[in-house]
Amino acid sequence: MLYLPPVLPGILARMNDSIRKNRAAGVAISVSAYVVALVVAVLAVRATGLSGALVQTALGTLVATVVIFVFSVALDNSSMYDPYWSVQPVAIAGYYVWTGWGAVGGRLILVTVLMVLYSVRLTGNFYRDWPGLSKEDFRYVGFRRSSGRFYWPVSFLGIHLFPTIMVFLGCLPVYAVSREGGDGLGWLDALGAIVVMGAVVLAFVADEQMRAFRDVPANRGRSIRSGLWAYSRHPNYLGEISTWWGLWLIALAASPGYWWTVAGAAAITVMFVFISVPMMEKRALATREGYAEYRARTPMLLPRLRSKSEAAGAAD
Repeated sequence: MLYLPPVLPGILARMNDSIRKNRAAGVAISVSAYVVALVVAVLAVRATGLSGALVQTALGTLVATVVIFVFSVALDNSSMYDPYWSVQPVAIAGYYVWTGWGAVGGRLILVTVLMVLYSVRLTGNFYRDWPGLSKEDFRYVGFRRSSGRFYWPVSFLGIHLFPTIMVFLGCLPVYAVSREGGDGLGWLDALGAIVVMGAVVLAFVADEQMRAFRDVPANRGRSIRSGLWAYSRHPNYLGEISTWWGLWLIALAASPGYWWTVAGAAAITVMFVFISVPMMEKRALATREGYAEYRARTPMLLPRLRSKSEAAGAAD
């Protein structure tokens, strides 16, 4: 079983309540934790002397995850990990650019820019809604109740380590495009870039539509059925999943021999379809008015062609 120093869970109890409820303080602590995690990860990779970019990034992401986990325990809030999903791809791409400086090709620059756009969108979305250390994701609260005194081992394995592995797999195409000998940019690169950018825009618009819907007091407890949400129950997740498939297309453009990097996009798709979506829908069925009817009429992810009357009915 994972050993945790007894003093860590008690740190939160001694924190000033005003800091815990202060959004600016929470964001500052969160950002500081990620800076520390990045520095420790880089130092750890350098200290081991390991060779091989893939091994180095694997070690770095593992070390950074452990550092963020320590902060989660110390602050008694597993949502400290939430930005990690969107920060990790930029850190990995940045590391490949840094270690390969002088031989960086256009494809790696393209992928790095796409990862930055993805990260800015998703990380910004988290911090816009996060009120600070007083808030923890409802799924983590559920894990606390179900796992009891084993919560922190569960948190490390399920909330911290598992997503880290998923994102690491999703970033395998970044490794592929960082290798030397790839062909020049072509139509498949353009297609992949269009898919990634379209996915980022899709997720952004979906989140903005949901935010606007929730800002209306009369909509509390109701299900959104307008905009993109009239065609897909989870358009934001569709955008997330599509991002990794677009990235894989660029890996194929580097060389068909990197077809195996599809493992990342496939794993993330399976995770959302069989874990993330069911968890969200279980909560929605219990808390949102008319969600069962909405679910019966609206596809989970991929929209289907419908008549104007059907679309109008879904938005009612």
